[in-house]
Amino acid sequence: MPVEKDVRPHSLMPLVYDELRRIAAGYIGRERHARTLQATALVNEAFVRLAAEKPRAFQNRTHFLAIAALSMRQILVQRARARQAAKRGGGPQQVTLDDARVGGLQPDSIDVVALDEALTRLAALDPEQATIVELRYFGGLTVEETAEVVGVSPATVKRQWAMARAWLKRSLDA
Repeated sequence: MPVEKDVRPHSLMPLVYDELRRIAAGYIGRERHARTLQATALVNEAFVRLAAEKPRAFQNRTHFLAIAALSMRQILVQRARARQAAKRGGGPQQVTLDDARVGGLQPDSIDVVALDEALTRLAALDPEQATIVELRYFGGLTVEETAEVVGVSPATVKRQWAMARAWLKRSLDA
């Protein structure tokens, strides 16, 4: 699905809708409080946000999926922050990180807001590593798909992925 011109997401959505629902279901399954949100609703909210943005050029289907996955992550983080603000003394909202998806991170519950903040700090230190985490963990992309989006070799993705996981584990344990 190479795209050469700026396009609106509505032209791409039918091609990737099922995969976006799979990604959304993964998010919802990992976040305890998101279970009141349906995968379809999360995909639709992400779609509305993408459609409201100015048209952009997507390199390919994988690139579009990565952008949509990031939008879904942002929606869930905003919902978690709103829940914290609504509660008196709102404590952290927990998500479960699947060990197979995040490697060296413990599969225990992790505060979704803390994870987002750690990724923001990682992006300030190493934007490529943060992008790889977003694509692999939040986007559910394979090493090869991630390499295609980032424009590096699969070996580089594997190396950066390992370093990013270690950094996040240390950051979240602190």
